[in-house]
Amino acid sequence: MIKPDLNLTIPDQLGSVHFVGVGGSGMSGIARLFLNQGYTVTGSDAKDSPNVQALRELGATVYIGHDAANVGTADSLVVTGALWQDNPEYVLANERGLPVLHRAQALAWLIRQHRLVSVAGAHGKTTSTGMIVTGLLGLGQDPSFVNGGVIESLGVSSASGADDLFVVEADESDGSFLLYHTAVALVTNVDPDHLDHYGSLEAFEAAFVEFSRNASELVVISSDDVGAVRVTAAITAGLSDADAAARVVTFGEHPNSTVRVHSITTTGPVSFSVAWRGQDYSATLRIPGKHNAINAAGAFAVLVGLGFDPAASLDAIAGFGGTQRRFELHGTVGGVSVYDDYAHHPTEVAAALAAARTVVGEGRIIAVHQPHLYSRTRLFAREFAETLEAFADQTIVLGVYGAREDPEPGVTGALVSERFRDPSHVAYVPDWQDAADYLASIARDGDFVVTLGCGDVNRIVPQLLASLEKVRG
Repeated sequence: MIKPDLNLTIPDQLGSVHFVGVGGSGMSGIARLFLNQGYTVTGSDAKDSPNVQALRELGATVYIGHDAANVGTADSLVVTGALWQDNPEYVLANERGLPVLHRAQALAWLIRQHRLVSVAGAHGKTTSTGMIVTGLLGLGQDPSFVNGGVIESLGVSSASGADDLFVVEADESDGSFLLYHTAVALVTNVDPDHLDHYGSLEAFEAAFVEFSRNASELVVISSDDVGAVRVTAAITAGLSDADAAARVVTFGEHPNSTVRVHSITTTGPVSFSVAWRGQDYSATLRIPGKHNAINAAGAFAVLVGLGFDPAASLDAIAGFGGTQRRFELHGTVGGVSVYDDYAHHPTEVAAALAAARTVVGEGRIIAVHQPHLYSRTRLFAREFAETLEAFADQTIVLGVYGAREDPEPGVTGALVSERFRDPSHVAYVPDWQDAADYLASIARDGDFVVTLGCGDVNRIVPQLLASLEKVRG
């Protein structure tokens, strides 16, 4: 895959900008910001999509398919790490000597004059970013933002606001989150992931230490996650208690949290209270799941850290209605509801399915799991199996979505299914139509079907609904 030079000196002017892989939620959000600031934007993607259509309506020229001719007269190229070295547009840009920027470099360059709130962590970034943006808007602010998913209430993943504040989901997967000149950093957790890039847990955590130390004003960090606790110890080492308290705000269920979340009720939309500076503040979210109460506590800590009123901040956060591909309902056929979720790590899968359990009632949960990356599947096959078997009643495992990686011999979805203790609870069905038909054959009235993965598993949803329609419609 492409490994752009993150130390590249970016020219003062980028001219017209061409985005390779512009249809993704992150890339399309950045392209939207460039359009909003008057830049000429072109792009390409493997397939058409609503994101592509929206960019065209804003004035971008977007090609379907990758071809060197698509670059045209562009002055600079923006790429995503999911591309391959032989991408013809990338090859031509290098031949021409054009600046080739990782998407995070392009965003960092564009927002360099703003007061930046950066949200990082192995899980919960998109939801936490959406909560902060929703909270700021509810408080009468007008922030700019780039999120990794579309905020349902706004219908976009990015926007240019009039205020100085800029909220960004900061991707740790390839270290590019270290590019941002962050004022306030939120670290949702430091659960091990992306070890294919970092090589070790120690290197992964060291990147979060550097990210946190780079924040010029404040670090908001989980008090419950063991990795985050180690990061907190590293960034507060040598500081006085007073300096540490001014520099670092912790959040979570731990009794010593600066912002302590408690009294969590998960029946239906989650309700909870947060204790801060001797006062309790309560809220009920519009979305389910204990993990979202904790995400909301982190967003609350950011807003009060920015100086906003605590009660008003929590009320504003409670207006958050979710983001696309986070427990998103796509349809109900014959009493069977089909949801999609972006979860692609065992911890995320557990959180998504635990949230589903709080609202499924007497129905069962049927997980449709698409393993993401050959390396992650190899490293976490047992953890995925244990999590899926613990939290779902039945699981259908699809083939691996390789994304930026070449196939590895012997690494298939069967690595997950074979590790179930009870094989009657799982089926490895790599063919999507066969998987959809199998799902329809086992589904019962009241069941929740949840597709899981950050690849293209959401594209199977129409097939699932169609097969259900044939059997149950």
